[in-house]
Amino acid sequence: MKHRPVKPEDLARITLVSSPTASPKEHEAAFVVTRIDLESDKYISKIWLLESDNSYAALTNGPFDQQPEWSPDGKLLAFVSRRTLKEKERGGEVWIVRRDGRGEPWMIAKLKGGVENLRWSPDGKRLLLISGVGEPDEDVKTAKRLPYWFNGRGLVYKVYKHLFLLDPESGETRQLTKGDRDVVAACWSPDSKKIAFVAYSDFLKPYLEDVYIVDVESGEEEKVTRESMYIVDVEWSPKGDLLAIRGHKLERGLSTHNKVWLLGLNGELKSISGKLDVSNSMNSDVRGPGKGRLLQWSKDGYLYFLATDRGTVHLYRASIDGDIELIIGGNCIIDEYSLGGDKIFYVKMTSTQLPELWVLENEEERKVTKFNDFLLSQLDLAKPEKFTFKASDGCTVEGWILKPAGFETGKKYPAVVEIHGGPMTAYGEGFMHEFHVLSGAGFVVIYTNPRGSAGYTEEFKDIRYAYGERDYQDIMEAVDYVVREYEFIDPEKIGVTGGSYGGFMTNWIVTHTDRFKAAVTQRSICNWVSFYGTTDIGFWFTKDQIGGVPWRDLEKLWEKSPLKYVENVKTPLLIIHSVEDYRCWLDQALQMFTALKALGREVELAVFPGENHDLSRKGKPKHRIERLKKILGWFEKYLKERASKTSGSSC
Repeated sequence: MKHRPVKPEDLARITLVSSPTASPKEHEAAFVVTRIDLESDKYISKIWLLESDNSYAALTNGPFDQQPEWSPDGKLLAFVSRRTLKEKERGGEVWIVRRDGRGEPWMIAKLKGGVENLRWSPDGKRLLLISGVGEPDEDVKTAKRLPYWFNGRGLVYKVYKHLFLLDPESGETRQLTKGDRDVVAACWSPDSKKIAFVAYSDFLKPYLEDVYIVDVESGEEEKVTRESMYIVDVEWSPKGDLLAIRGHKLERGLSTHNKVWLLGLNGELKSISGKLDVSNSMNSDVRGPGKGRLLQWSKDGYLYFLATDRGTVHLYRASIDGDIELIIGGNCIIDEYSLGGDKIFYVKMTSTQLPELWVLENEEERKVTKFNDFLLSQLDLAKPEKFTFKASDGCTVEGWILKPAGFETGKKYPAVVEIHGGPMTAYGEGFMHEFHVLSGAGFVVIYTNPRGSAGYTEEFKDIRYAYGERDYQDIMEAVDYVVREYEFIDPEKIGVTGGSYGGFMTNWIVTHTDRFKAAVTQRSICNWVSFYGTTDIGFWFTKDQIGGVPWRDLEKLWEKSPLKYVENVKTPLLIIHSVEDYRCWLDQALQMFTALKALGREVELAVFPGENHDLSRKGKPKHRIERLKKILGWFEKYLKERASKTSGSSC
């Protein structure tokens, strides 16, 4: 079969596999399969069933079925859907389907506030979920708290997330928690009598949470944690004597590594994950809808968790004494997993292999699904080469270089430097369709994990108050290194792009050097002063990461703002932004665009309606493809066409 380069349109040919969920019978699992339908411009998700003989088939017909949850006897499967909701209608639905496939699925509840954290009680009598309570004003919006809006959710100034109990037989729901606070995670006690949950009530400091236990019948609550800390997960131990939580004590602010803690019901706290960065911080643009649970207890009392480690994400387990064991490693990303007795069901990907469902049994890894094998067999996928170099301060920095598809020795190629967001995320073995599209179009792709990235030490990750300093040096020194070591890179034809923090850094780069011949800044930040007061996280993220607030530290925030240096820009810049991006609001793009137009620089602005901060990962399929085409077109114009015209005129 003749191989061909990857195209933007190949996005619609990728099957997304996610949410493996082991049955209580342990020899089978449910999982979610999502396909992209360009005709309807939607994602079509269905629940599939993997049986004991490794055969698999769709259990539901979709089109928006997610979050599968088994009843304790394994006979029923609850899931979240939007089957009866209109396209822009708020809310979510809970449905149930029989495991044997007999009869049609039936809806048991519809909630205006959506459905998250769906959990079946161990006794099988109730379902637990988190849903939003309240809604914005219909006409004039009168807000009394922050945030006013939130990326992906819209206006939230009157919406609070609370626990609900759902009767699977009658469909009756009962709100279990109340008040001006948000519940972010919850789980059942083994005896089904209590629920542990994580919540915060200080909306100026939403990163400070506590763990509570609520009695299911009486509704009485007890706070377990002795001090507020950053907490994102909670899981009750099989014996019911401990809670496992994931989070940190903000020793380095939001740059602190997440750790696994054992929380006694008396409030005693103990870390058991060592120096690991307990998170899945790996970038990928081919993920399906997941459930986001990184902690799971085994029946014999071990605690399993995922950790980001130098460009990979591995599965570990720890004893309550803190003995840590690597369970699944290698040059790969373990995206999600579920424990099923002597089996572990998990989703795995690499930089050249799309996510599929795998099973670990008797210490043997086995790939089960093959949804993307045919597509991959058609494509000319270059394999990234990992490199390391010593930065000027002696620290080792890692990166990867992806050659153009159809690479020819002795030929010079233009290159594009990709910068990840966060900054506390990472590049590595995650499959990036965008990178392969650039490679397929004849570009070398260079991507690194500079200072600020996840998966290394906390010191490496902590660039608070120093954005645009050591991180900028690492990126520029990485470019120096690859140009020196890889002779096929044309040093006169290098572009740069990035999104979110990567967009900030792209703006910083073009305002501090003219080394790059083209740049694309996406969902970016150019002004920390306005970012503070206009975005969903700005009022606390800016203070933690940049080190100030506008009325006291104006000069400090302005000093770190690329807009201050905009007169230095010589690089042609394409600005890509979404209208409903409340994480990095549209004002950031407009300020940069307006300033550059006023200065007479080469700049274009591409604004995507109806999209938010997650355009590149979860946006409408047609918009995602159009975004890739615009990026390609910009780099084709300034790194290929213009270079050709320039070289032709000098002959």
